Amino acid sequence: MSDTGYGDFEFERRFWVRDLPRELLDTSPALIVQSYVLSDGGFSIRVRLQATVEGLELTPSLDELALLDAYGDRMDFSAITVKGPMNEGTRYEAERELDVSVGLELVRRGGARVAKTRHSVWLGDDGWVIDTFAGANAPLMVAEVERGGPVTDLTIPSFCVTEVTSDRRFANDALAGRPYGAWAADYEAELAADGPRFLTSLGHNHRSDEE
Repeated sequence: MSDTGYGDFEFERRFWVRDLPRELLDTSPALIVQSYVLSDGGFSIRVRLQATVEGLELTPSLDELALLDAYGDRMDFSAITVKGPMNEGTRYEAERELDVSVGLELVRRGGARVAKTRHSVWLGDDGWVIDTFAGANAPLMVAEVERGGPVTDLTIPSFCVTEVTSDRRFANDALAGRPYGAWAADYEAELAADGPRFLTSLGHNHRSDEE
């Protein structure tokens, strides 16, 4: 539960990334493997496992179960989360920590899975995470910023090409059912034709590469 007065509501914005400066990436990313036991209309129930793995770089050949086999004994956090639909950067998320051994068995036994590494970086006044997806969702990269209240008047880093906060295709539960690799070329063509988009309902967006 949030301690900011908003209860179990989370506030975040998410961006599609093509290239990322290597100097932003810490050397010990978090490895996340998660499964969705329910996903329908933006509502979902997720089981997540997480570990810190020195020097890990994902390749498409390392799918979710292969990563679980390779790093299952290093998982040090697990949780189950109930989520509601995203509404312009606001989403209901109620999380409860699980015993890691139980989480491992739940993820192994079913659900639509997603795996990724997560790098954390502080940029200006905000903490960001950059997720690099594995398996069928490679080569997707998504940058996410989260605050204790609505993410308004945001300075958007130059590596953020376009905003996908309200694009359901990029929700992790959606990616579990329809992996990005199957439609990556179509999305690139769509982006080239339509250009980047950013939410305009959350104050003023400032690009970090603007003078």
